[in-house]
Amino acid sequence: MEFCPKCGSRLTPKKTKARKKIKISLVCLKCGYTKKETKKTVNNKVSKKKENLQRFVTVITKEEQKLNILPTLKVECPKCGNKKVYVWQVQTRGGDESSTQFMRCTKCDHTFREYT
Repeated sequence: MEFCPKCGSRLTPKKTKARKKIKISLVCLKCGYTKKETKKTVNNKVSKKKENLQRFVTVITKEEQKLNILPTLKVECPKCGNKKVYVWQVQTRGGDESSTQFMRCTKCDHTFREYT
C-alpha cells in the first residue's frame, strides 16, 4: 500500500491501455496525483506473494498417510461402511469460528469432513 506524497491519501491502482500494452499506475482519488509503475514491478509484487504462500503449504504423501500416526475414531464411512477413520482438524474459516474436522477411512481412503 502506498500513499500520496501531496495529500497523504491512499493510492489506488488504475489500468490504462496504450496501444496494445496495459499500463498500471497508482492514482490518488483526492488530489489526482499519479505514480506510474511498470509491468515488471507489478509482476515482482505478485510473485513475492505466491512465494510467501507456498512456504506454509504442507503436503502429506501417500506413504506418510499409511504410517497410522493420526488419531482414530469409531465413525462409519459413508462410502464403504467401515467403522474406523483417521481424524484431524483444520481451521478453514475465520479464527472466530470453529474448525473443520476431516476424516479418512482406514479401509478405502475416502476422505470426508464434518463441520463442528
